[in-house]
Amino acid sequence: MEKGLVSLLEEEKMVAIIRGIPSGSGEQTAKALLAGGISFLEVTLNTDGALPMINELKGKFGDQLRIGAGTVLNLQMAKEAVQAGAEYIVSPNLDEEVLTYGLGQDVEVWPGTLTPTEIVRAYALGASAVKVFPIGSMGMKYIKDIRGPLPHIPMMVTGGVNLDNMKEVLGYGAIAVGLGGNLVNNRLIQKGDFEQITQMASAYTKLAKEVEAYATK
Repeated sequence: MEKGLVSLLEEEKMVAIIRGIPSGSGEQTAKALLAGGISFLEVTLNTDGALPMINELKGKFGDQLRIGAGTVLNLQMAKEAVQAGAEYIVSPNLDEEVLTYGLGQDVEVWPGTLTPTEIVRAYALGASAVKVFPIGSMGMKYIKDIRGPLPHIPMMVTGGVNLDNMKEVLGYGAIAVGLGGNLVNNRLIQKGDFEQITQMASAYTKLAKEVEAYATK
């Protein structure tokens, strides 16, 4: 399953990140993203009602969306996320207990890493992919430089990715990007403008499909 989920992530190239959306808008947001071609949806645990939202979305969209938990900082949060039905766990940090727990539960863990030491450590501990974060602060070319000596480690990137730079960073070898506020715009959700969310998701999906195959070995 591990390889399967990462392979699917590599095909889809995007994870939409729900963070801090208005209470009660999870289902409409997920529906809007799904309509725009999104397959991976991450709900961060610092969102009010995140665990019930993960459970609800898994129940309603589990056959269409891959629902995961984000901003999982420690073992307790990881356990709660898995109990809620998260298919994968994403963190801004590398917590070895979280990674070990996820492997034991057959749940993907994509830990947050930045330096070569962190990336190699996470992969050695069993992470099938790592999240390089925050890529926007480092510059998109950072992923090209870091993959020079580490081309065998699948890397997704999060932080500052938008329509203007997504093709660039995917071209440098990232297997996928995490898209937060640049896609899941809380102001639009607050206004109830879910059609605009769908249009934005469609624009990102179209861009991802334009990206030519790149080496990941």
